Amino acid sequence: MFGATVSAAAAALLEGMQALWVWTLLGVLGLASVAARADTLAALQSFVRDARTGSAEFTQTVISPDGAKRRSSSGTFEFSRPNRFRFTYTKPFEQVIVADGQRLWVYDPDLNQVISRKQSSALAATPAALLAGAQLERDFNLSAEPARDGLEWVKAVPKLADGAFESLRIGFRNGELAEMVIVDSLGQRSLLQFRDLKLNRPLPADRLVFAVPKGADVIQQ
Repeated sequence: MFGATVSAAAAALLEGMQALWVWTLLGVLGLASVAARADTLAALQSFVRDARTGSAEFTQTVISPDGAKRRSSSGTFEFSRPNRFRFTYTKPFEQVIVADGQRLWVYDPDLNQVISRKQSSALAATPAALLAGAQLERDFNLSAEPARDGLEWVKAVPKLADGAFESLRIGFRNGELAEMVIVDSLGQRSLLQFRDLKLNRPLPADRLVFAVPKGADVIQQ
């Protein structure tokens, strides 16, 4: 309906939504310092209760359902609960995603184009809804899994089967978040590896506000 340019923007939004799942799962489940207890399920619940802000670096590898195709990306994120964050891809291309508490912004520097959606509707069908205060026990079936590959694992499966993802597994090494594996509803897997996760440190207020770049096209959805 909007032509090729908007189609590209829509594709960017879809990619951005995948980033939101990644970010929120780390933001809600990223149990660095609070996971230094043997009971990872208790640590998960503690994090949801206690972690208010955070930042980290990440590397993401997306694997097709047949395992034949892979694509990698990396970047940083920052969050302030209950519902604000900034997710920045730096490689192999730049993309910025900001949720300011009211609207979700996805910026593609190559196109100089911004997509803006109402945040509540954009996140409603994703794990990002957890950021707004959803209850883990209400929305997910949680279980501890056997240790493997040197990691301790927790599995979360959404109770509603019509969501955007099928399951996620969170792996810890020596009490710190090390890896996360997300399986979406199409069988695609996203492997995330984390570095330098910092919790409950002050964030500059302007990091969680999006300013439309000069001359950028803005598409409201």
